[in-house]
Amino acid sequence: MTLSDFEKLIGYTFKDTALLERALTHRSWAHENLPGKSEDEIRSAENESFEFLGDSVLGLAVAEQLFRKYPDASEGELTLMKHRLVSTTTLASVAESLRIGEFIRVGRGEEKTGGRQKRAILADALEAVIAAVFFDSGYIATRSFVASILAEEFRQVTPEGSADYKTMLQERLQAEQLSGPVYSLVKTEGQPHERTFYVVASWNTGRAEGSGSSIKSAEMMAASEALKSLQASTTERSKRKGQ
Repeated sequence: MTLSDFEKLIGYTFKDTALLERALTHRSWAHENLPGKSEDEIRSAENESFEFLGDSVLGLAVAEQLFRKYPDASEGELTLMKHRLVSTTTLASVAESLRIGEFIRVGRGEEKTGGRQKRAILADALEAVIAAVFFDSGYIATRSFVASILAEEFRQVTPEGSADYKTMLQERLQAEQLSGPVYSLVKTEGQPHERTFYVVASWNTGRAEGSGSSIKSAEMMAASEALKSLQASTTERSKRKGQ
C-alpha cells in the first residue's frame, strides 16, 4: 500500500506528500528508525505536533459547520454536538473507515501490541492528517476535507440527539472500577429569564466543570469535559508506556 492509495481513500491529493508522510508517522517509529538524531530532529519527523494543530483546525471547522447548520441552537447544544463529533470515539471510527491503521508507521513495540488498532493512535493520526491538509492547502480546503470525511457524522448529529454524556461518564467510571460522578451546582449568573448555571462533576480521581442555560445542560457539559479529561489521562499513560 502506498501513500497514493491512501490519498484515494481520503479523497485528497497532496502537493507535498512529505506532509502526509509525517502525519502518518508515530513517534515510536521515529525513535526506532532515526538513530543518532537529536530529539528536535525526531520531533520534526513524527506527528505529535501535527496532532496539536489538527485538533484546533478540526474544532474550528466542526464549530463553523454546526453553527451554519443549526443557527438557532443554543451554545450548550452546539458544544455538545461538537464534543461528540471531535471525540476520540468518533475520530477513531472515521479513521478506521479510512483504513488509516494500514498506513501508519509505528515502531516494533507498538506493532506487537496492536498499535495500528488503538483508538487513541488512530484518532491522533486523523488529526495529524487534517493538519497536513491545512499546511498543504489552507483552511478553506481543510474545511471541505473535514466536511467530507465527517459527512455521515454531521448527518447524524442533532441538537435533540446529542450524546448523553452523563450516562457515558457513568459507564466509563464503572469500567475503571471508580465511583460514579457527583454533580454540584456551584454558581448561577444572569437575570431570571437568561441565567447561566455552572456545575462541577467530581469523581475519585478528578473534577470537571460545565456551564449551560439549564442545570441539565451544564451537567451534560461537565460530563463531556470529564470524559475528555479521562481520555487525555489514558492517552498520556499510553504514551509513557510507548516510550
